[in-house]
Amino acid sequence: MELQAVLMAAGGGSRMTDLTYNTPKAMLPVGNKPLMWYPLNLLEKVGFEEVIVITTKEVQKAMSTDLKIKDVKMKLDVVSIQEDGDMGTADALRHIQPKIKTDILVLSCDLITDVALHEVVDLFRAHNATMAMLMSKAHEFTETVPGQKGKKKTAEQRDFVGVDKSGKRLLFMANEADLEDGLSIRKSIMRKHPRMLIKTGLVDAHLYCLKKAVVDFLTENKSISSIRGELVPYLVRKQFSKTASASNPLLFLHLFLFWCPELLISSRDEPLLQLAQERSCWNDHRGDMSEAYHGGKLRCYVHIMDQGLCCRVNTLAAYIEVNRLAPKLFEEPSVHPSADISERCQMGSDSIIGAVCHIADKTSIKRSTIGNFTTVKEKVKVTNSIIMHGVTIEEGCNIQGSVICSNAVIGRGADLKYCLVGNGQHIEPEGVNVCVWYLFISAKCLSQLGKFLHSQV
Repeated sequence: MELQAVLMAAGGGSRMTDLTYNTPKAMLPVGNKPLMWYPLNLLEKVGFEEVIVITTKEVQKAMSTDLKIKDVKMKLDVVSIQEDGDMGTADALRHIQPKIKTDILVLSCDLITDVALHEVVDLFRAHNATMAMLMSKAHEFTETVPGQKGKKKTAEQRDFVGVDKSGKRLLFMANEADLEDGLSIRKSIMRKHPRMLIKTGLVDAHLYCLKKAVVDFLTENKSISSIRGELVPYLVRKQFSKTASASNPLLFLHLFLFWCPELLISSRDEPLLQLAQERSCWNDHRGDMSEAYHGGKLRCYVHIMDQGLCCRVNTLAAYIEVNRLAPKLFEEPSVHPSADISERCQMGSDSIIGAVCHIADKTSIKRSTIGNFTTVKEKVKVTNSIIMHGVTIEEGCNIQGSVICSNAVIGRGADLKYCLVGNGQHIEPEGVNVCVWYLFISAKCLSQLGKFLHSQV
């Protein structure tokens, strides 16, 4: 491939710690596949043969034993980084800069999408862009989140995204938190693009095509730590800055040398290149007589998905929703061949049963995912729930709208509704949902307290 693929898989899942406390975010099961399998599968389907995976030693160890990851045919060049929490995504790109030989395609391990990847790459190549990114309409989660029934959702701050008339050229980007004095647009943008559309309700998918020179730039500018929070707004803003600013001539020289190397290489053919740009069907000057792209050397583009699945699994609500939607992305039997399921079990067609599961008589499983090596005993009802790997559910339990993490044991007759049971927790027989959150949180707090006390010794 003409692009190198980079998968970011070192995130700790700070917005879903109830799930990631014992399981790395990249390895959370979604439809009985590790979360990071989905972007890897996306890359493999379009022909990538190698991908650089930036992750932690914990995830690297888990990858080496996971059967689904081992089935990936691409070469996985795994680069481990420190788990200190201080390294951002731009820092991670800076860390692997010696490995980058071409332009790159960067995507996050928590992205699940059926996007036609060429839509983003075509924009990047056709316009010789500095950056092209993927965005989608914000997803409305329909499932009730365990522990949050009746609670008001915290309103997330909106992004304001400005695009040209075509809806492809990215002209402006700002977060609501940064607009203390209201929304203001630079005159330099309005002069070149007098008809700009401001969109809200969009979500950054964390999928970017970037020029190799951008990575080279990051090695020089170590103040930028995050791709989404700092690098992307910086690139969008710099499209319309005064490149010949006398106040920062070194920056202008850097942009010219590193972001536009093709201009130096082919300067003898400049008149022909200029003529080709002016007559190109890919320009954005919309019939006026100005130079194609209005003379801009930095160009940012965005592909906005308005149909299909595009979701980042970075919250508990998103995790629950994609477990319902993700199985539609691939054609596989809903029941693993090694699963042992009683003929007297009622199972809906919208449920998934994992490998080496044992499902006993008189059980009912509807709209649920049952993980590998899980045992469900007699007269159990599981509805609209996620049961992870290695769980044991004793006789007569009723589980509705819940998430049961790996290796948990649900005692006989327990009635759980909209609950989350932590990894390895044991729910006593006849237990009710009030106890579940107490057990999960108590174990978590005790462990954190132990770590704190140990650090003070």
